[in-house]
This record gives sequence, structure tokens and C-alpha cells, in this order.
Amino acid sequence: MSTADKTTGGTAGTTAAPAAVPGPEALRALQRRTSAVLVVSQILGGLGVPIGIALAPVLAVEVSGTEAVSGLAPTASVVGTALLSIPLASLMTSRGRRPGLVLAYLIGALGAALVVVAAVIGSFPLLLVGMAGFGAASSANLQARFAAADLAEPDRRARAISTVVWATTIGAVLGPNIAAPAGRSFTGTSIPETAGPFLWAAGTFLVTGLVVAVLLRPDPLLTARALAPEGSQSAQSRSLRAGIAAVAASPRARLALVTVAVTHTVMVSIMVMTPVDLGHHGARLELVGLVISGHIAGMYAFSPVMGWLSDRGGRLAVIGLAAGLLCLAALLAGTAGPSHAQTAAGLFVLGLGWSAGLVSGSALLTDSVPQPARAAAQGLSDLTMNSAAGIGGAAAGLIVSQAGYGWLNAIGACLLLPMAVLALLAARSRAAAATGTADPADPIDSIDGSRGTDRTGGTDR
Repeated sequence: MSTADKTTGGTAGTTAAPAAVPGPEALRALQRRTSAVLVVSQILGGLGVPIGIALAPVLAVEVSGTEAVSGLAPTASVVGTALLSIPLASLMTSRGRRPGLVLAYLIGALGAALVVVAAVIGSFPLLLVGMAGFGAASSANLQARFAAADLAEPDRRARAISTVVWATTIGAVLGPNIAAPAGRSFTGTSIPETAGPFLWAAGTFLVTGLVVAVLLRPDPLLTARALAPEGSQSAQSRSLRAGIAAVAASPRARLALVTVAVTHTVMVSIMVMTPVDLGHHGARLELVGLVISGHIAGMYAFSPVMGWLSDRGGRLAVIGLAAGLLCLAALLAGTAGPSHAQTAAGLFVLGLGWSAGLVSGSALLTDSVPQPARAAAQGLSDLTMNSAAGIGGAAAGLIVSQAGYGWLNAIGACLLLPMAVLALLAARSRAAAATGTADPADPIDSIDGSRGTDRTGGTDR
């Protein structure tokens, strides 16, 4: 057992009296190792998750025979991600990041296999169940960004998150483009072309889980707890109730929660129906894969830029940037019509807006709650964002079938108003504090003007 595991009581999740807390150099080396393992896992996991994004709506139409429910398959994946967020956060809270990530990838592999079975026998309900399980892999990919922040310095937290988000680019861009050849590899069998890639996804999830199980040692969350002040790590301080209370008590945490929820909802709602709209205008599966690849490149490839901007320019500025980019994306995609190039541009910008919102919101949330409650608060964040996106995705199919793809984009842009208003209020409060005219009772501040933090603790209050 490694030194850091000894300081945390192994995987039991109980904080033992540390016999040898890592020094600064050892801690930096551990952070680099943790980031490297998470980068590898994101590359592998990224090969599988985008397959569901690209093919789930198309497969839903094939199995159900109607476009009206085409949004339910990707939505089931989002719902599965949401439903698993709290159990996984609870497992991570008690046992560490590693067991939670491994379990999520295993469930994702099982879900992908069920999707294939559903396509073969033509069962739409089983398809939804499989996609819900498939969503567990997305939950693992999302939770990995918080694992990267466990040991990061506060002024480098957004960059640590963005590095892991960026790593998904390689697999995510390749994933949709290997969907067609992966499907053709099952030609002559009973497996439909659009379902075959899910078998490949199941295999990548299994390999990813193995990588995390073997290499993510010592566990970053348990190590961070070993570094926290004694007496701050009671079971009560790490409970889900403590996470909810920490978010409720912090205006910055509430803004972070709204940011990731709205950003994710707008992205998912527009993205899941884009393959269907492209099909209406004659796009083949290969073109759909290219458009989704461009979208995913926007989501992940530029995340280090968003992390750097968030650490240097401030979380609030990048939240504002996210709102602007998402509005532009809705305008481009919603007015594209038969122009596949404009649709592709809109989806690329949509990915950029999502990246800005997710990185800045995730960093702001981590900044805003005490270390013991972070895992629970982060699980609550993923539950909220994926629940909201699930509702949005379910409604997206109905909106497109009744009113059209353009109206879907217009409604998505309107959803950004609450996030923009809260960010504006927070920015005004910060500006007032900087000039000395703020109400002393006003608790809203930002990372740019926040009180000091240590590596593992919450903000000084």
C-alpha cells in the first residue's frame, strides 16, 4: 500500500492519523501522476461516449418507427447519468474516486451491451434501459474532472479541470467517425449497422475501468482528506446533506450550479436533435459523424484555453463568455436550414460555449464549498445538470416534431437568461466590493476577489 493510501486508511474512506503526509514536491508529483492517469482514461472513455451521442437518436427512430420519440434515447442516457450521480458521489465520499469511477465504467459497458440486444430484438423500452446504463460512462467522464481538482492549487484549479476535459478530445473526435466502419464490421450478422458501434463502446469502457482500477493510486480524494486540518473530516461534514447545505449557503456555489445546469441543458437539447435535422436535409451517416466530431472538438479541444481564462480572468468573465457563445450557436444552427456548413459551425460554437460554462462553473463550485463537502456538492451538481438536460432532451424531440429545429434553438437561447442575470448580479456585487460601496451583508463574491484558500480547504469565511 502506498504512503498516501496509508494516510487515508486505504479505500475504507476513514481518515486515519497520517503517519507521513506527502511533502510539497511529492504532492506535485502525485498531482501530475493523477492527471496523467485521468487523461488516459478520458481518451479511452471518449472513444465510447460520443458513439451514443451520434447514433442514439438515429437508432431510436429505427427501433421505434417514429421521430417523435427520437430524443428519448439520448435523453435516457442523460437521465442515467443524472440518476447515478448521487450514488457515485456517495461511493466516492466513503471510498474515494477510484471505486466510483470503475463502477461507472462497468455499468456503462453493460448498458452498451443492452442497447445492442434491444436493437436486435426491436425493443424500444430495452433500448431506453440500455441507454440509461450507457450514461454511467458519461457520469464517470464528468466526475473525472473533479478528481483532477482534488490536489490542485486553488489558482490552478480551472486548468487542472480543463486538462482532463481536453483529454476527451482525442477519443471523442475519433468516436463518431469510427461509428460507420464499426457498424459495417457486423455486416452479415443480426446486429444492425447503427447498433454495432455500441459493442465497441462496451469494450472501451471495460478497458477504461481497468486502467483506473490499476493506476489511480493513491486515491486523490482520500489523499486530499489526509492533508485537511484535523477535526474537519467528520462523517457529517462529508454527507450529502452537508453538500446541499454548503451549496445553499454560498451564492457563488448556487451560481456555479445554475451555470453548469443551464449550459449542459442548452447543449444537450440542441445537440441531440441535430442528427435528425441533418437527416431531414439529406445528410448521410458519415456527414452526421463529421458534424458531431466538430461539435465535440469544440467541447473539449479548447478547454485548456477556458481553464486558463478562468484562472487568470476570473470565473465570472468566462461564465459570461459561455452565455454569449451559446446564444451565437443557437442563432447559427437555428437558421442554417439546408446549409450543412452553417449547422456544423453552430454545433462547433455550441461546444465552445459548453466548455466555457462547464470549466468555469466546475471550478467556481469547487472554490465555493469546504473540502469535506466537495464530493457531495459535486455529485449534486452533476445530478442537477443532467436532470435538467434530461428534461430538455426529452422536450427537444417534441419541439422539433411540432414546431421545428429553429424553434428548439430559440428556446435554448432563452434558457440562458437566468444564468446571465445571476452572473451579472455577481459581477456588480464584485465591482461594488472593489470600490468599497458594497453592502457588507452581501455575500456574493468571485474567485477574482475571494478570500484566501488553502490546497484542500474551502474558502476562508
